[in-house]
Amino acid sequence: MPFSLCRLDALTIEDERALRNVELYADLKAILVADKYRFRVLPASAAGRWDRALLLNLTFWGASDGGDVLAQRSIPADVVAHVAWHHLAAKALGPGRLSPAALFLGEAIASAFDLYLVGRLLGQRGRSSFLDSQVPAMAETAAGAGLGPDEFHALLERVAEDPAAAFEEVRSMLFQAAMALYACDGSTGKNGADAALSLLAKIDKLPYAPLLHRFELSNWVLYARSFGARGANKNKAANATDAALRASRVSLEWLAREWVAPNLPAPPAKREPSKRGAPAKRPASTRKAPKRAAK
Repeated sequence: MPFSLCRLDALTIEDERALRNVELYADLKAILVADKYRFRVLPASAAGRWDRALLLNLTFWGASDGGDVLAQRSIPADVVAHVAWHHLAAKALGPGRLSPAALFLGEAIASAFDLYLVGRLLGQRGRSSFLDSQVPAMAETAAGAGLGPDEFHALLERVAEDPAAAFEEVRSMLFQAAMALYACDGSTGKNGADAALSLLAKIDKLPYAPLLHRFELSNWVLYARSFGARGANKNKAANATDAALRASRVSLEWLAREWVAPNLPAPPAKREPSKRGAPAKRPASTRKAPKRAAK
């Protein structure tokens, strides 16, 4: 059986209340609704198979044609934001098949925004299923990189203290790592695995390096090698955007201004108030002239 296609307004959005104070979330959601972005939902025979949906999403994640795979007719609010960033990357860096740099930039922005949401939610009261799943997974990844509990707690405090700064540090780290890994030739020689090992050692010096392996970098690189558009100027737009983000005071504000705002749907036109029941005006000939002020 084929996928069923549906738009965001036909889906149940989970954990949306937790993001009610994140201004960008509402804008990202509005863009997907206005653009009539379509999701693919697994058929009834595979309904609820998160493992199947995950496999398909990791294998077919090109942002240019949309169609993220869902296990059922519901979607977590953080995934709405993640999908919207991919969609905006495709609009800004397309049209057509995206270059490796464009693929990496879109994924780096979407993935770093996940950490931004963690930082925003850590300072709020109330439970969030997003935090309940993300923080333990981050802790496991950090522990694998040699970070102890106290050090991981300090890392979370850093994220919560300035989520926007954490976003940019992780975004630039992911883009840098993906581009460098892509440049390796894929062999086990000095230009392949040896070169990759050296560049990972350099990335280890970055503040959020303990979280690097939380992200599917190998999948990004392999997908870009197979499906990324190639050509002398294909990476130009993505590299220019990366440079602009690095140079901006707050990169999320740059994205909100350059990517989000231009794609927001126009507000509905104001309707004229109904004249029904309004007091009738006097005919012009019977109106009393206003009293003139005494000199």
